[in-house]
Amino acid sequence: MDQTIADILEFVEENDVKFIRLAYCDLFGIQKNMAIMAGQLKKAFEEGIIFDASAVKGFQTVEHSDLFLVPDGSTVTILPWRPSHERVMRICCNVKNPDGTDFEGYSRNILKKAVQRSVDMGYICNIGTECEFYLFKTDEAGEPTTEPFDHGGYNDIAPLDKCENIRREICLAIEEMGLLPESSHHERGPGQNEVDFRYSDALSAADNFITFKMVVKSIAAQNGLYASFLPKPLHQESGNGLHINLSLSQGGKNLFQRGDKHSANAESFIAGILARSTEMAAFLNPLTNSYSRLGSFEAPKYVTWSHQNRSQLIRIPASTEERTRMEMRAADPACNPYLAFALLIHAGLDGIEQKARLLPPDNRNLFEVDDPMLPALPHSLEQALQLAENSSFVHRALPEPIVEKYIAEKKRECASCRSAADRQAFELARYFHTI
Repeated sequence: MDQTIADILEFVEENDVKFIRLAYCDLFGIQKNMAIMAGQLKKAFEEGIIFDASAVKGFQTVEHSDLFLVPDGSTVTILPWRPSHERVMRICCNVKNPDGTDFEGYSRNILKKAVQRSVDMGYICNIGTECEFYLFKTDEAGEPTTEPFDHGGYNDIAPLDKCENIRREICLAIEEMGLLPESSHHERGPGQNEVDFRYSDALSAADNFITFKMVVKSIAAQNGLYASFLPKPLHQESGNGLHINLSLSQGGKNLFQRGDKHSANAESFIAGILARSTEMAAFLNPLTNSYSRLGSFEAPKYVTWSHQNRSQLIRIPASTEERTRMEMRAADPACNPYLAFALLIHAGLDGIEQKARLLPPDNRNLFEVDDPMLPALPHSLEQALQLAENSSFVHRALPEPIVEKYIAEKKRECASCRSAADRQAFELARYFHTI
């Protein structure tokens, strides 16, 4: 038996762990889990735990419905908000076919391949996320409302900021789980918050993001609140963004440098992402609601870049030399992070292979400029899906069955939205309780 597995089984026995949550997500980034008793964990590691993949969006059909959850021992963590007696452990899982091979349709496996491509080319891509979310009040039945928990604004303090104790609980919980939160604050919208993470390898960053959303929703519920990651839950207020910070190193050296000069490969990496940004939009901004956010409240509209300028799609934040990186500002927290990160890495690596030339920065405030000559992000999910469907890059970066299933499901969402009498009411009914 692998020593890591043996150590985990010993920990479970010695620390009164009774329940194991085998965590994964569907094709669209919606979290799932299956709970097993501690006595089944050895079997899970050795054989996997069977589940009905036909009941999971984007996985299998009824005719081929058996897949297996196999725990990844490097992702073990205890859920700190659950009782200290008969404790609950959570483990991220790989998804396997009955013959033991990786299931091609599982997005975590897709990100692993992108990471391996990066390593094979001699690069390490680290990722850190900055995620925004709203806290809403619940009604007498415990159901979520759209009434914000407070009326605070950016970096406000109590009593305007009523969310500070919730953020404190969230940060302490995720830190206890081994994640590395760096900062948190009240954001611009009423009841809106942000937590920023220290960078890590891409797979850990995606696992951590999925974990973070689970923690936020769980702790909010324990406090009688509802946490929403919907890109635009309140029409007249700031939207929820997911800023993705990417750094690139080679031989232990960060290729992003301070000031206006960067290595040629770092510039080509940025250029590659800019070149494919419209084709990736359907995966980084996956809801009809996502496109209500873009172009306002510091969410970008154009495919441009600059240093520090927050009106750009990509900016290079002011930082120390060690932590200099690019920040991709268009994505939102409704995305599947495994697909989003995989596409960003592939686009950047394509840029390096093609020695793509980075155009000069646009240093204007693009929230105050309407420039029809600038390339723009898609204005709707329908347009984004058409760009993805016609993209040779997307079809190369992702397995064909994934692309087909993803686009087909999202087209159905678009059709439902078009036929709705009230678009905003449709989006709240469709997404608010799940995102």
